[in-house]
Amino acid sequence: MADPFKLERMTSRPQFLAAAKGVSEARGAVVVQRLDRADGDPSVRLGFTATRKVGNAVIRNRAKRRLREAARAMAPLLARPGSDYVFIARMGTADRPWDRLLDDVKSALTRLATPRPAPHVAPHAPTSPAGQDS
Repeated sequence: MADPFKLERMTSRPQFLAAAKGVSEARGAVVVQRLDRADGDPSVRLGFTATRKVGNAVIRNRAKRRLREAARAMAPLLARPGSDYVFIARMGTADRPWDRLLDDVKSALTRLATPRPAPHVAPHAPTSPAGQDS
C-alpha cells in the first residue's frame, strides 16, 4: 500500500516551537502535538523529543527510538496530510509495554485527527466586570 503522503522528519527548533502552538493530546506515556501547516504541502512532518525529566541520555534515547517506531507504524494510517506532529516522551515511555505504547500513540493520533469544537466557551449569562460579584 503506497502512502498517500510523504513522511518527513522535523529537524529545526522553530518547527518544534510552531507545532507547540497547535493542539495537543496526552495519552499514557506520550504527548502528541499537531499543527495544521495550511501550506498546501501534503507531506507529514514528525518530530520526537524527551525532556531531562524522563531520565538520563540512555533512557531518553530509548524513549525516542520507541516513539519513532510507534509513529512509523501509526502515522501512515492516522496522520492528517499537511500536518506537523511532535511526539513527546513522558516518564515511563522507555519501559511501557509495546502494545500499550502503540495504543497510546494510536489514541492520541485518532483524537487529533477528529475536528474539535471551539474551546470551552460557556454559553451562560454575560460575565460581570472583574471585581463585582452578582
